[in-house]
Amino acid sequence: MGASGAAPTVYDVAERSGVSIATVSRVYRMPESVRPETRERVLAVAHALGYVPSGNARGLASRSTGVLGLCFPDYSDPDAEAAEDADDAAMLYSDQIIRGMERAARRHGYALLIAASLKGGPESLVAKVAGRVDGFAVLARTVPTAELDVISRRQPVVMLAGPRESPDTADHLDHVEVANFDGQRELTRHLIEDHGVRRPAYVGSSEESPDVEARFRGFLAACGDAGVEVAGEPALRVGMMTQAEGARAAEALCERAGERPDAFVFANDQMAVGALHALERRGVKVPGDVLVTGFDGIPLSRLVRPSLTTVHQPMLRLGEAAVELLVERLSGARTGDPVSVMLPVTVVRRTSCGCGDTEAAGAAGAAER
Repeated sequence: MGASGAAPTVYDVAERSGVSIATVSRVYRMPESVRPETRERVLAVAHALGYVPSGNARGLASRSTGVLGLCFPDYSDPDAEAAEDADDAAMLYSDQIIRGMERAARRHGYALLIAASLKGGPESLVAKVAGRVDGFAVLARTVPTAELDVISRRQPVVMLAGPRESPDTADHLDHVEVANFDGQRELTRHLIEDHGVRRPAYVGSSEESPDVEARFRGFLAACGDAGVEVAGEPALRVGMMTQAEGARAAEALCERAGERPDAFVFANDQMAVGALHALERRGVKVPGDVLVTGFDGIPLSRLVRPSLTTVHQPMLRLGEAAVELLVERLSGARTGDPVSVMLPVTVVRRTSCGCGDTEAAGAAGAAER
């Protein structure tokens, strides 16, 4: 910070780094034109000062851009996008969060800037977004917490999906998450107690997100409570949680030696939908031969046949809650320590688990602040 306590500027970075203002500018705009040792020194000073380059002449300190940001990895699923179903049927997790944020931002008089790729670099896309918005939300574990912590000195940042990190780490951000553990535990309990499942196979991702980790822990907890023996690792891990990967996972589980699992428990709906298609091609009946479940509650889950048993998470509400926290911070309505918001989920029982066409739902988790 400067001597006045104001937000650090390019002048502060240049002075502390022993370079010109033009050099600092080139580090962020044309990093290849600056010697590596100089570039690293400038970036280290900027990080220590909490400097965020602003792409808006009005600057962050004024909180006057009238724009909120969302930084999100590109989770598009080509299989879903190519489907012949209506657009709403292919609406995926990220799309729903975006819709929720847009709706809430508009209600509060803000526009929404969306960045759907989080590649790193001398100036990450998150830093660029931070320079153009009053506050932003970012998906957990897609950006180093240390980088977000620096940015959060200048503007509010909300972490989406995923629990607060260990108290030993620097995590001073507001969080919004859903009850993933509770939802998966309740769904797995339903499979075991109501449908007699004894050989469930959980399919997760190779690089577990906080959400998927919590879901698998919920699966393990339900199995442990019921005395159902399962491995401490998912039956399969996939690279991307897409329909194509779900289809391949179903094929692999069917072809494994030994007795086939009596339930395929997928970490998301997209994989589960792909599995339903693959099982139909193999002549494996769902739910007659094997039960299939997903997680998320995307619109496609109710349109496939058989309709998919899943855990519906309030994706629209997730986006809305993020905006509400940002607006509260910006307006001064909320100050002080970071908060965590936990949103409840709902188990939706459909045909793919043997519950028939009539849906039955049960809530899991509770909202708290």
